[in-house]
Amino acid sequence: MSNRLTIGMLAICFIWLTACHKQRSSKSLSKNPSIDSTIAVVAESSTALDSTKPAADEEAVAPVKIKELDFKYLVAKSKVSFKSKNQDFDNTNVNIRMKQDSTIWISVTGVGLEVARGIITRDSIIFMDKIHRDYFVFNYAQLSKQYNFDLNFELLQAVIIGNLPFEQQPDSRFVKQKDFYILKQVKDRLEVDNYISESTLKLSRLQATEVPTQNTFTLDYEDFKDVSSFLFPFTSMIHLNVKSAKDQQVNETNMRIKHNKVELVNENPGFPFKVPSGYKRKR
Repeated sequence: MSNRLTIGMLAICFIWLTACHKQRSSKSLSKNPSIDSTIAVVAESSTALDSTKPAADEEAVAPVKIKELDFKYLVAKSKVSFKSKNQDFDNTNVNIRMKQDSTIWISVTGVGLEVARGIITRDSIIFMDKIHRDYFVFNYAQLSKQYNFDLNFELLQAVIIGNLPFEQQPDSRFVKQKDFYILKQVKDRLEVDNYISESTLKLSRLQATEVPTQNTFTLDYEDFKDVSSFLFPFTSMIHLNVKSAKDQQVNETNMRIKHNKVELVNENPGFPFKVPSGYKRKR
């Protein structure tokens, strides 16, 4: 395990950070488990999409009530795979604990030992690399400015549990396409399509595009199972296509989160986190 693992785990939390963006595809939702080919990305022209009119195969419909996860505490045991230009790791063991709207705690283990730990609150994000004895501290204002994207706790929480990242408004616009209701949203420079399964009324896919850059982001939720009377996605597949500001090359990032066990509990599972005095701050 190396320092790259800690940064890779940060990417799990910041996956929206890297300029989420939307692409439209005529293909149905992918079920390919391969992290390299999970999501087919369709290139778009640089012309801004007209989101005010339904496409040819879309029909405007009345708003629907989306089913979302509600809980006090969540405990999960998961495996994470991640591949980008500079990082590549497969089936890393991750333990997740959450207090709704308050705290996300992450522990990364390898060969029976904890190698990294992170705590995400409404104010800050801190990760420790226990192998190299150093740590990283971020706040949302810094990250939002760095990536030119409004990052907040609600967004990170939504990505992990499968709820809408952006709140559904009373006047939300929906269209119907095959077996999905599509909630269309515009958030600052982002155009977002939320694919809601007609049969379950759960978010199954999210596609987002940053109009100026045409950077793209796709998130697919799969393998829904019942957890305390809620449908919970036990697999999340994430794909990013982001153009480098430095050399204009398109960089791809793929990530898979597979939950082995998820529990919704009423008692506090604990969120132990303290940076030892001998650790060196890297950021």
